[in-house]
Amino acid sequence: MEHLLAALRAIAEPTRLRLVALCAHGSELTVSELTQILGQSQPRVSRHLKLLCEAAVLERFREGSWVFYRLSQSGPVAGFVAQLVADCDEADPALALDIKRLAAIKRQRADLAADYFRANAARWHRIRSLYIDEREVEAALIDIISRAQPNDLLDIGTGTGRMLEILAGQVGQALGIDQSREMLALARVNLERAGLRNARVRLGDMYQLALADASFDAIVIHQVLHYADRPAAVITEAARVLRPRGILVLVDFAPHDLEFLREEHAHRRLGFADGEIAEWCRAGGLDPSSPCLLPGDPLTVAIWTATRGSGVVGRPSASAARGVAASALIEGELS
Repeated sequence: MEHLLAALRAIAEPTRLRLVALCAHGSELTVSELTQILGQSQPRVSRHLKLLCEAAVLERFREGSWVFYRLSQSGPVAGFVAQLVADCDEADPALALDIKRLAAIKRQRADLAADYFRANAARWHRIRSLYIDEREVEAALIDIISRAQPNDLLDIGTGTGRMLEILAGQVGQALGIDQSREMLALARVNLERAGLRNARVRLGDMYQLALADASFDAIVIHQVLHYADRPAAVITEAARVLRPRGILVLVDFAPHDLEFLREEHAHRRLGFADGEIAEWCRAGGLDPSSPCLLPGDPLTVAIWTATRGSGVVGRPSASAARGVAASALIEGELS
């Protein structure tokens, strides 16, 4: 009971309730973003956040010089807080304005990422080579996929289509999804040049895939999560479209402190901890395995894998239902 009372005392203040509602809508937000939305001083906002964290209402984690806040995902008050947020009236003037400002910040993030991809699409491979030798990563991926023996593969955030180029030979059909038209234009050229008839690319949103539940045997997310505003949501959506006995392969950086990657290359996250990835995979109904670490100079690439059991996948979510028609079209084109 004491945990619940502490949470109630922490939330029972207008600004702190607004902060909780914002974290529910924004997934992971920095102090500066919350300060910008609320229009209050950073010290004042930080004091409110400290109280909410002490009551286990919010979680705080530091990544380099940035500090992120999000709703607690587990613990004695997590369910109560989630229900409280669900009961908040979003028509309230203060909450409505907060959500509007949050949407503007999300658009700014998306615009920054889109500008970066447009500016760097033609030299994408050269940029990657500055951090890690991709040949070692690609060899490991080919080995993982060949041992899994999937019939079809989905590459989320396909970029220039490189993963399709190296993995299409291991599967019957392959589909790449990306939100950047510039990247997809390069990918189509690369796939045509490679003569890969069993690989296609499509414009799509990694948070709401226009694909039915349980529609792919293997899914690859290669060097995408560190750009994501909501990496956990990307994994959850990937898990939704993974078939029973299917495999999810995640490739990204282990935790590091190279701040210039944010400033110069639009990285949202500075790598991921093994436990964090494992938690997100389990939340999506997947069974994570120990990662494969490929040390580089200065970055280390981690390859995480997770599999779905043989049980029946649940009914499609609302986002899946909206994507069934588009999924049928895509699968028809791949057949």
